Amino acid sequence: MKAIRYPLNLQFFAQEKTEQATPRKLQDAREKGQVARSQELPSSIILLFVVLALWLFGGFFTRHLSEMIQRSFSEYALWQLTIQTTDMLFKQLVWEAFKLLLPIFLITVIAGLASNLAQIGFLFTTEPLQLKIEKLNPIEGAKRILSLRSIVELFKSIFKILITSSVAIYILWGARDQFLALPQKGVGHSAQFLGMTIIKLGVTIALLLFVLAILDFMYQRYDHAKRLRMSKQEIKDEYKKAEGDPLIKSKIKEKQRQMSMSRMMNEVLKADVVITNPTHYAVAIAYKADEMSAPTIVAKGKGFVALKLKETARENGIITMENKPLARALYAHAEIGDQVPEDLYKAVAEVLAYVYRLQGKV
Repeated sequence: MKAIRYPLNLQFFAQEKTEQATPRKLQDAREKGQVARSQELPSSIILLFVVLALWLFGGFFTRHLSEMIQRSFSEYALWQLTIQTTDMLFKQLVWEAFKLLLPIFLITVIAGLASNLAQIGFLFTTEPLQLKIEKLNPIEGAKRILSLRSIVELFKSIFKILITSSVAIYILWGARDQFLALPQKGVGHSAQFLGMTIIKLGVTIALLLFVLAILDFMYQRYDHAKRLRMSKQEIKDEYKKAEGDPLIKSKIKEKQRQMSMSRMMNEVLKADVVITNPTHYAVAIAYKADEMSAPTIVAKGKGFVALKLKETARENGIITMENKPLARALYAHAEIGDQVPEDLYKAVAEVLAYVYRLQGKV
């Protein structure tokens, strides 16, 4: 029976987003305002701190509010109603209300800023405010409304309402006997009981919302990382964009080597002698008594470069001498453009003297 073969598209696996986002991708997303952030965390922290502030500074709020009410009945009620007195009364009431609400306002701002900084750090970007045509597309808008993310957010909201309502009913139901007995208590006792019950209810719900917000923050981080996943091909493309195409880089390096080789071959033309190993090392030395204080190395190389140096020397009539120890010592202890080391002066001088005798300069 003949086996049935199905074509396998390996490109599909290269395009599948299975890899974690690179630091470059995360930074680009952050600059666009795309960060892992829970909207539930700031609201839960603000609620918790406001309720705690009401609990800790309840005496101050009570006294201030009581003074406002007493002044309204003992002083403001005696004022003659005119435009001036009405304006003065309005300003005084606004100022008293401002002093009463200022601590709550400051606590709200500080808690909101701290909770956001704890999540994403300092971030300022205008990218989300920019007008984009695709945001006005009704089809794309419908996709966002019916997306899995929107459904998850809907169920989160329903769950939050159900659990907070259940906790509130449980606390209030547990205090039903005290509520029924309030008509028999004094005003002070009733106000104190209601205040403590409200504080207890607020703290409990705030702590519950804080726990849910922590879980939501963990989910947001997971969802953010999932949405920024990259395919293997995207990682390769990013690497090429950041580091340059390896093929182009190799061609550039090859061109640089060729240019360096060409410059060095031109320098060989200035040499008086090329000392060789004979096949592994080659060092070209030049000495101009009126220009140089000592013989200078104008080119050197090993392997293929050494062969090119000797070939260039032969083609241009430059004497080549074999001296293995001297060639290796010069190659190891001096760079191109350096003068010959002092401990090798004598050996190099003997070579140059021999070369000058061959050339009839001595």
